[in-house]
Amino acid sequence: MGFFTGFAPTGKSSIFSTHVAASNKSEFSPQPVEMLHQTTTQNENFNRSLLDQEQLTIPTRPNDEEPAKILEEEKEQSELVPRRLVIIVTPTSMKDQLRGVLLWRLANTLKLVPPPLLWVVVEQQSDSSEVSEILRKTGIMYRHLVFKENFTDIQVEMDHQRNVALNHIEHHRLSGIVHFAGLSNVYDLSFFDEIRAIEVFGTWPMAFLSANSRTVKIEGPVCDSSEVIGWHLKKLNNLTETDTRSPVHISSFAFNSSILWDPERWGRASSVQDSSQNSLKFVKKEVLDEETKLKGIPSEGCSKVMLWNLNIPSRTTADNELQVTLPNSIQR
Repeated sequence: MGFFTGFAPTGKSSIFSTHVAASNKSEFSPQPVEMLHQTTTQNENFNRSLLDQEQLTIPTRPNDEEPAKILEEEKEQSELVPRRLVIIVTPTSMKDQLRGVLLWRLANTLKLVPPPLLWVVVEQQSDSSEVSEILRKTGIMYRHLVFKENFTDIQVEMDHQRNVALNHIEHHRLSGIVHFAGLSNVYDLSFFDEIRAIEVFGTWPMAFLSANSRTVKIEGPVCDSSEVIGWHLKKLNNLTETDTRSPVHISSFAFNSSILWDPERWGRASSVQDSSQNSLKFVKKEVLDEETKLKGIPSEGCSKVMLWNLNIPSRTTADNELQVTLPNSIQR
């Protein structure tokens, strides 16, 4: 009994300690501690991943901001220096059987030109709505002008149409660079960027091609850098002293429209202009006389051709008769 009594306190304490240990185990088990440790590790890994990302993105920020800064500067420059208006004057004739096709071809070119651009198309008044319907479908800003006069000479009619357009520009004080674009012209799109830089007058070389000829003729200025020092001229035979034709082709120059409606600036008569005044003749004369204000385009010695005149002969009577005799299946 004494032997077992000596062990009794230790046994009770061991029992109590066991119960306390079990209670501590239930309340403070190692599993939550391990979970807390795991959560802390995940947070540390998450924070490290964020730090790593931040460390990786820091060197790339200047490179990312640099293109954006360049684009912003270019946008500011474009807003400060807007493009100048280009005014394209195109006369048309009902006698031209390919008028509709050539109008569409020129329209497709002008649609690719950055705005602002104004297309002034002139024709003789008639019952036909072909030209007006084409212009409405192009999506280009345009002015459609008509006249009532009748002409037998096609060249005289074309000059009259150009004068109608110039009078319209003068009356409405349209400010821009005027260029006479014929339906037979074919353009390099960089041409329109070049003429926007014209201050007063500009001129350029022009290539003439014919469907029935294998030769190409070049007309236009001879330049030293952008300075005009001479002209490539076609042979003009049987000319008299009273002949008023200009040696410069109508499509080989452009000018600032303010010379039409700001006479004091350009030395033009400031009196009220009558309807008989020939604005086109005045412009041609100024182009040849104002050599110091005439700029050769492009500036690298006028050595690049950006405008071609393609002469497409009209169909002959034999062609028309052949088309009539073809079967309906072939015509379709």
